Amino acid sequence: MPKFIRKWHEAAACFQVVFALLKNYRPAMRAVWIICCLTVSLGSAVASGPVSGRVIKLLPFLLDKQGRDSTSPSLFDRDAYQLHLRQHPKEISAIRLDVQWKAVKAPDEKLKIRVEVRGVTHDGSPTLKTFESPVVAGNFSRWSKFSLSGDEYRQFGSVVAWRATLWNGEELVGEAKSFLW
Repeated sequence: MPKFIRKWHEAAACFQVVFALLKNYRPAMRAVWIICCLTVSLGSAVASGPVSGRVIKLLPFLLDKQGRDSTSPSLFDRDAYQLHLRQHPKEISAIRLDVQWKAVKAPDEKLKIRVEVRGVTHDGSPTLKTFESPVVAGNFSRWSKFSLSGDEYRQFGSVVAWRATLWNGEELVGEAKSFLW
């Protein structure tokens, strides 16, 4: 062993760390423990307040005869195919409304998503269709899907405006709507 390391070891052996016993250690730790418990209980009381949530977005998709909104997984191809379907309405068999929403869990929640769609038939008369579905809150955003297909879609006509709302019982929690609503 080199000489300078040996001297360091000898010098380090002289030093000893001695902890003195504190007479008031237990009361101090008890006070810290009580403060932590109060903080956690107050935090949980605040977290259990009213349900908070929002509707992030609604995406209307036209579907072809096979029920597809795109011919490939690419977003660019999906947008191009949606344009193709708008230009060729005879190929459309349905419309699907995808709603992205987020709600924080709370006790006694009765959440539901409501989507209202306004349309115009081929003869120019207005139409209105309402979809509603119960949902369960979670830690992350979720998607709900609603579709209008078959004879119901043909009688409804083309979609002009939409509104998606998130409800907790009779209380409106979040909303997203189109420009024309």
